Amino acid sequence: MASLEVAQTRSISQTFSKLKEQGKVALIPFITAGDPDLTTTSKALKVLDSCGSDLIELGVPYSDPLADGPVIQAAATRALANGTNFDAVISMLREVIPELSCPVALFTYYNPILKRGVEKFMITLRDVGIQGNLSSSIEICSNIMLFCLDTSFCRQLQKRPQNLCIVLLTTPTTPKERMKDIVEASEGFVYLVSSIGVTGARESVSLRVQSLLQDIKQATSKPVAVGFGISKPEHVQQIAGWGADGVIVGSAMVRLLGESTSPEEGLKELEALTKSLKAALP
Repeated sequence: MASLEVAQTRSISQTFSKLKEQGKVALIPFITAGDPDLTTTSKALKVLDSCGSDLIELGVPYSDPLADGPVIQAAATRALANGTNFDAVISMLREVIPELSCPVALFTYYNPILKRGVEKFMITLRDVGIQGNLSSSIEICSNIMLFCLDTSFCRQLQKRPQNLCIVLLTTPTTPKERMKDIVEASEGFVYLVSSIGVTGARESVSLRVQSLLQDIKQATSKPVAVGFGISKPEHVQQIAGWGADGVIVGSAMVRLLGESTSPEEGLKELEALTKSLKAALP
């Protein structure tokens, strides 16, 4: 029951609603669980929360991360080599989530979900207080969520706990009609991928993001967060100015934690970056 109470007070939808009332834009950092180790991940979650993150996206390391660029792929490789697995991540989150003031969403690939069974997987997330799940493998067909290679996923997904959001992604190459289906079905917020290709920090944000944002805003009143390639205060400021409801920063965060000279140094650098990004947002 305690986990349900946590979920009710830290929902993703409520977070975005409150920010909208305040005229603010959500800062959504992404880090990889287990890089350099789960103890540091737990500390990093607390640092991100204390620095004003509005939602944290935590990636479960996977051996074949097709959507991720070299920084996050390397982080996943290190985490897996250290023995990080889904069960260990859940055990860590069970301890740390009650200490956080912002919601946590989990990013996973499809295989870990399939291995455990969709319903069991989603209930596990709910029971530890996780508020959302993202997967680059989830697609939409006829306004119904399903996995592109397994239509039974749709039926199983409908059995998930109702207070667990399934966040869906749309990209610059998504056809307009399909984008409308995606935003209709996405829960909590819509994830707009800012660039073609894999994740990774970039020098600038494509100007096309502004028009993509406008297209999505015309199709839905749901919050829209922009991710992929965002790493600097000027990036988040620019995207906020274009009307995004949230900005997602991943590879820059992951690099600091995984490639610093020590976990302690990585946490210090993570804190500094998070504060600078938060200060750049309304």
